[in-house]
Amino acid sequence: MNLIIVESPAKARTIKNFLGKDYEVIASKGHIRDLPKSRFGITIDEKNQLIPDYSVAKENAATLKQIKDLAKNSDTIYIATDEDREGEAIGWHIAHAIKKDPETLPRIVFHEITKTAISHALEHARTIDMNMVNAQQARRLLDRVVGYKLSPLLSSKIQKGLSGGRVQSSALKLVVDREREIRSFVPQEYWELVTKFKTDIEATLILHNGQKIDKLSIATKEEANAITASVKADRFIIASIETKERKSATPPPFMTSTLQQVASSRLGFNPKKTMMLAQTLYEGVRTPHGTSGVITYMRTDSLNMAAEAVHAVRDVISKRFGEKYLPQKPKYYSKTAKGAQEAHEAIRPTMLDFTPEVAAQYLKADELKLYRLIYERFMACQMNDALFEQQSIIFKGNNSEYRASGRKLLFDGFYALTGAEDKDKLLPPLKEGETIELQSIKPTQNFTEPPSRYSEASLIKKMESEGIGRPSTYAPTIATLTNRTYVSIEKKQIVPTEIAFQVTEMLENNFANIVDSSFTANMEEKLDAISDGEVDWQKLLSDFYIEFMKKIDEGKDKIKSLKVMKPIGRSCPQCGEELLLRSGRFGEFIACSGFPKCKYTEQVASDDAQSESAVAAPAEPSDEVCEKCGKAMVVKEGRNGKFLACSGYPECKNTKSLKHETKISATPCPECGSKLIFRQSRRGAFWGCESYPKCKFISKFEPTSLKCDEEGCGGALAERVYRNKEVYECTKCKKRTPKE
Repeated sequence: MNLIIVESPAKARTIKNFLGKDYEVIASKGHIRDLPKSRFGITIDEKNQLIPDYSVAKENAATLKQIKDLAKNSDTIYIATDEDREGEAIGWHIAHAIKKDPETLPRIVFHEITKTAISHALEHARTIDMNMVNAQQARRLLDRVVGYKLSPLLSSKIQKGLSGGRVQSSALKLVVDREREIRSFVPQEYWELVTKFKTDIEATLILHNGQKIDKLSIATKEEANAITASVKADRFIIASIETKERKSATPPPFMTSTLQQVASSRLGFNPKKTMMLAQTLYEGVRTPHGTSGVITYMRTDSLNMAAEAVHAVRDVISKRFGEKYLPQKPKYYSKTAKGAQEAHEAIRPTMLDFTPEVAAQYLKADELKLYRLIYERFMACQMNDALFEQQSIIFKGNNSEYRASGRKLLFDGFYALTGAEDKDKLLPPLKEGETIELQSIKPTQNFTEPPSRYSEASLIKKMESEGIGRPSTYAPTIATLTNRTYVSIEKKQIVPTEIAFQVTEMLENNFANIVDSSFTANMEEKLDAISDGEVDWQKLLSDFYIEFMKKIDEGKDKIKSLKVMKPIGRSCPQCGEELLLRSGRFGEFIACSGFPKCKYTEQVASDDAQSESAVAAPAEPSDEVCEKCGKAMVVKEGRNGKFLACSGYPECKNTKSLKHETKISATPCPECGSKLIFRQSRRGAFWGCESYPKCKFISKFEPTSLKCDEEGCGGALAERVYRNKEVYECTKCKKRTPKE
């Protein structure tokens, strides 16, 4: 028996379908060994080399045992992890964990999970590339050093629970810098002359009294009115008509960053969702030929395409659209990502006969949307360009010149597949030398707009252009910034929190290289050089560590604390010292200024403790009496709404929730038949079973008696509005269907 070790269980199941009884396939489920989570895990030896202390986490022990048991009875053990630095390192760790020499185990790689690709990989096995492994180790240790040494400093100087990172801090600086631009932006007034000539020809003023006119040339109402009067008195002729052809070039195939950007703009998918769906399409879905991967590897910054795939798609284009849509030669595209280094293909479909129309029978709705995007982009990249006729007309008067532009689609090219993005704007037939009447002119006031905030897609585009991170890190980096509350996503825009400004400012002043995009990009290039065997990974780590730790040690003494500590005008009930409003990992809280001798604290804005904001806000009287001290209870506002609190606070800290009318659903709990009750929590309102915790059914929307028709689901359907349309959404699998 032969053993193949991959990373993903889904990938293992797909590969197993292609191979006979002579092969067993098992998944490592990611890294088997890694640096420990609970400690630094790096030893600095006498030569200032960084020695990692890898270990097997408890949650990986059972998986490792399964791999070891299968390895004992296997004739050949193949390492088949992803073909990138991370995958190479995972394979190396697996070999060490099962007590095998990594250099003796055959290593197979493939860009797609199809029977042909797996068979080819088995016939062309290689050994583990230690240069790639060392590049991954260098990246892992660099990030551990920055994270474990910088994060405690941020926590001690700003707020508990903060973190810093080589890539995340650079990305955060991009967001903060953009917000600084927005906050410092001063709108500039300008006036535009909305002009139409006879037969509704819209034209733009380009010259007046010998002066070129651009967007900001007309600054005041007086200037606009003066030019308007001058234009009205002018007489115009058609001075020139210029017609030329313009091509709309075919788009390149997708790589990770462009897939995330287009999926965001066209489908409304965030990067995390896009990558989850792409992972499923890569690892294997149901097809007419059985379970198979239907796209190539989705973490790539390459635009390379296999020659056989290009020839195959050209045949499909010729048969479906005809020869006029097919270029004479195949089209190939160059890399655009700064520092692109992964040896992958672009993202493309693996089976061209698995068209989106066929796929609709096998894929879930969102999987199909993303697959269609990938499929059509790959076909489009090998079609002919679209061809437009561009027309430019100059209207000339005694004092002014105007330009009008029009266009007409002559040949649709790849638009025949994707649909035309550029609309025709036809101009009426005109002749040079003709006079033309001014139809209308209206001055309108405008103000310049500040730069827009980054969306997730545009931030990824910026990170890519600056060389910050790699395809596998874009989505996780944004997720980290969100999870750490450095940023929030509001109306698809990334908005930095105030703590983000404090962190960025501190890093700029004391660790400029950590947040500088050029430093981060340069480090990525050095990691690439390690992959190519050109740089010693231990020397790179040692040089960085020595300089970095000097700044950390200096920062402990020199950096002033930026922690929020505001007096609230009350004394500590335990020791009499002043109480302060402070910030911590979980938000603001009240603490004694005598800390650490006195450890008295209070929660802020919660139902089980009075808050500074609640104390300062006017309290509403109530009919309730405190059962602990007999004083009147008052109504106050907390994080989760209004609550009852004793008026004798702080001597008596008794609180009670306000009784609200219970809202019960007409539909019983779909899991146990009990009543469904409308409840409130810090994360919002929801419907929950009254039998909780025995029954843990919850739903954001009120369920109906209808059931989901998805195979194997049967969950209750809830009515809701999604993208301005009424739909039924399954409370179990989340499938949405239009409401008829």
